[in-house]
Amino acid sequence: MSTPATRVLTGITTSGTPHLGNYAGAIRPAIQASTEPGVDAFFFLADYHALIKCDDPARIARSRLEIAATWVAAGLDTERTTFYRQSDVPEIPELCWMLSCVTAKGLMNRAHAYKASVDVNTAKGVEPDDGVTMGLFSYPVLMAADILMFNAHRVPVGRDQIQHLEMARDIAQRFNHLYGRGEDLFVLPEVQIDEAVATLPGLDGRKMSKSYDNTIPLFEGGSKALKSAVARIVTDSRLPGEPKDAEGSHLFTLYQAFATHEQSADFRAALEGGLGWGEAKQALCEQIEAQIGPMRDRYADLVAHPERIEDILRDGAAKARRIAIPMMARLREAVGLRMVSKTAAAGSAGTSGAARAGRARMVSFRDEDGRFRQRLFAADGTELLLSEPFGDPKVLNALGRSFAARDLSDLVPGSDGHVELAADGLCWARVPADRLDAVREALAQV
Repeated sequence: MSTPATRVLTGITTSGTPHLGNYAGAIRPAIQASTEPGVDAFFFLADYHALIKCDDPARIARSRLEIAATWVAAGLDTERTTFYRQSDVPEIPELCWMLSCVTAKGLMNRAHAYKASVDVNTAKGVEPDDGVTMGLFSYPVLMAADILMFNAHRVPVGRDQIQHLEMARDIAQRFNHLYGRGEDLFVLPEVQIDEAVATLPGLDGRKMSKSYDNTIPLFEGGSKALKSAVARIVTDSRLPGEPKDAEGSHLFTLYQAFATHEQSADFRAALEGGLGWGEAKQALCEQIEAQIGPMRDRYADLVAHPERIEDILRDGAAKARRIAIPMMARLREAVGLRMVSKTAAAGSAGTSGAARAGRARMVSFRDEDGRFRQRLFAADGTELLLSEPFGDPKVLNALGRSFAARDLSDLVPGSDGHVELAADGLCWARVPADRLDAVREALAQV
């Protein structure tokens, strides 16, 4: 028996242009991890999250293109992984609202980002919530929806995001308790902290960050911009010929992130042997360019043809929604947002949980193409059929209900072993002949 795949999910906020630190610290290790056997990788552009921290529409639009192009140019296999925009999966904000309805305000009061904003306002002597939007306040709930929608097992994050993963687990447990009826609707995600992932120093030795204005561009500006940035890396005053302290040099740390163990050892020896800082910076440029140069050409081509990125993201969204749509149908059913006819049937059967759980059920949902379908489940939760897609949900519902009152015993399977459930020239569903009795029994209960 094969081992079930481990689903790993990572989001990338679309509020800026990727730099060298983003590549070495997040993009490269994530792509490498996605190629491991048994890993089902989900990568998404967190463009709803970007609205929390950026109110410049042009910047967000440009960032969505640049970040998507960066991941593809860096070697992301979009066939093997699921790569999508958060805003292309409408089930995520729907789930966010459901989760908001079970999330305690007190839990959100303890979120680090919110508390930090309150502390700043208090220090300024202004209202504690001055400038705090509901987006910032409820950010952890949207993050929980991103994760729980696809029941991710592991979520790679920085240490500053551990609290948000713990909140996602708390929210999932609360939802499972309220609506699970003895089963877990959500997997409890595990945090993944990769200690081996590089945190690159910037030009001044602090962590590379746009906040510090100390970044080295990844693709932007080409090789000329790369050389210009590397030339500004702060070094000590030791002259050529004087031994350098490799371990104390963030230039050496940058070199290690793009070199093999042997290359790093040679570079260390050269520094300790008196290599000049100018020559060392030239060697660093060549080492980075060897990896980044070929990607830069692919990146430029993708940015020049955004329709290619659009096609990739649309395909990724369709793949993601093949999971999200039935998941939301299941959650809607769990919280009571079911068909009126089902609600009435459940009421007539009594109000005990056992009575409700022991009946077959029909679930209607909208597929990734925007058309309407139905799934029929047996009393034990086994899926018995998936209907054909319909443009009009009223036609679909009326057709599905009609089979509950029909005698199906005279239906004959076709040459492929399937029985066609059709009426008035419309095919509702095709069912394997050996499943027809179970379908007939389930329809009688719906």
